[in-house]
Amino acid sequence: MPRPFHQVDVFTTEPHRGNPVAVVLEADGVDSEAMQRFAHWTNLSETTFVVAPSTPAADYAVRIFTPTEEIPFVGHPTLGTCHAWLEVGGQPRDSDRIVQECTAGLIPLRRSHDRLAFAAPPLLRAGAVSPDVLQRVVAQLGISRTDVVDAAWADNGPGWVAVLLADAEAVLAVRPGSVDLDIGLVGFHPPGSETAIEVRAFFPKDGTAAEDPVTGSLNASVAMWLSETGRLSPPYVASQGACLGRVGRVYIDADPDGTIWVGGCTVTCISGAVEI
Repeated sequence: MPRPFHQVDVFTTEPHRGNPVAVVLEADGVDSEAMQRFAHWTNLSETTFVVAPSTPAADYAVRIFTPTEEIPFVGHPTLGTCHAWLEVGGQPRDSDRIVQECTAGLIPLRRSHDRLAFAAPPLLRAGAVSPDVLQRVVAQLGISRTDVVDAAWADNGPGWVAVLLADAEAVLAVRPGSVDLDIGLVGFHPPGSETAIEVRAFFPKDGTAAEDPVTGSLNASVAMWLSETGRLSPPYVASQGACLGRVGRVYIDADPDGTIWVGGCTVTCISGAVEI
């Protein structure tokens, strides 16, 4: 059965310079096995399937798959899925607020200027990283313990360990070997720069360290960490993807109640229909 399909680039205004996600719309009736098989076929970091919500509080529901498993929440697929849903005529109950249902719960999104933004979900795990875990991290990154300014768990679904280095140049210079943890690197750009911080994200894949181009979930948890430790308060812009030839830009904002919003531009690169 043909189903509407979009491939959306997220956290960029330039096609093919952000982080892509495959979105299958009108996916009701597709079973989990078929979803996983299709996600494996696309071979993107995530493929999403839009289905009817189970609660009237949501505008739509989404299931999110990597090539090997279903996951509860990821940032750039959330923005890309919302973009595709709106583009095919999705009508939210509130014109300025969209609610996505996923395995992690209800995720509010909002439209602002030419961007979409999601409310950062709560951390599942926070706090200091134990010395043995930190030693594993620095060994896998190929750096020394003295290169690390600070490190903490920043787990909001993906199990990120966030590592603060001396500056953005130090982040861009890292050349990891294999990793067995999801590791996020952060470093500050000089004052007055276009972006406040440089971010990189590594995760284990086929015995190596795969690098994610632009990572919404990591930027969400890093924003919480930096804000709580008093190092950086929203609003600010993070850059990510330079080492992969991308120009990702992540816009971080906050409400007076402390809610962190993670935003970015989105652009459709492919649209059509797929058979599933």
